[in-house]
Amino acid sequence: MSDIKNLDTETWSQVLVESLPYFKQWVGKVVVVKYGGNAMLNEELKQAVMQDIVLLNTIGIHVVLVHGGGPEINHMLEKVGKESKFINGLRYTDGETMEVVQMVLAGKLNKEIVGILTQQGGKAVGLCGVDSGLLRAKKIDKDGVDLGFVGEVTEVHPEIITSLLDQGFIPVISTVALGEGNDTNRYNINADTAAAKIAVALHAEKFVQLTNVPGVLMNIEDPSSLIKRVAKEAVPSMIATGVISSGMIPKIECCLEALKGGVPRTHIIDGRVPHSLLIEMFSDRGVGTMLS
Repeated sequence: MSDIKNLDTETWSQVLVESLPYFKQWVGKVVVVKYGGNAMLNEELKQAVMQDIVLLNTIGIHVVLVHGGGPEINHMLEKVGKESKFINGLRYTDGETMEVVQMVLAGKLNKEIVGILTQQGGKAVGLCGVDSGLLRAKKIDKDGVDLGFVGEVTEVHPEIITSLLDQGFIPVISTVALGEGNDTNRYNINADTAAAKIAVALHAEKFVQLTNVPGVLMNIEDPSSLIKRVAKEAVPSMIATGVISSGMIPKIECCLEALKGGVPRTHIIDGRVPHSLLIEMFSDRGVGTMLS
């Protein structure tokens, strides 16, 4: 922040002039932000993200914040003496683990985020997918492997979110979902995929994932090899050649899901960069990788 305060008057004026068209472009639009990774663990980055979101909300941009919490869940399971178990990258979630997941996501983390936003001057309301039947899910059956109470979203009922946005609130959503129909079970939902589906249901103008990497890299070992724009048609070949690999694949798939559902712009940006959300939305340079 000290570097920003030391900018000369001319530079400040250039920053503000460059930002103005973007302010006009986004006011009144819905932006869904998936929040997790280092931006969630580092206290300074956490404060910066919340400041960004409050600023966006203050100027009239409708921000919906969807959060995960894997490291916090791991920590709580460790505290209660239960081992974290993963199958094909997904957390095995038995009944006891599901209780911890719901407690951490819908309770501890959700209210911490709401509290920080409120302290920053925002109007935030915490929700989970169970509230008002926001998210309905069915049990995932992946290659015949039982993952317990891990689900995939089958329905999004966004009326509660829309109502809050219309009143100027910032909805903060944890991704615990209710079963379909008469299924009263709660399900653990991947936050990236849930956020993409929420973005589609809200007809969002932009879907942003905050991650622990700069974006899609031509060379995974070289942060300067960032690919700033990716056309959706290019994704299959980039996966085949290994440019998009491992943990980046599901994030790209979430972007494709949002694009397919009508969201015009999707982004994967580096949550480790302070105020990366503002840089992406209000500058010519942008940050991270955009899929369109």
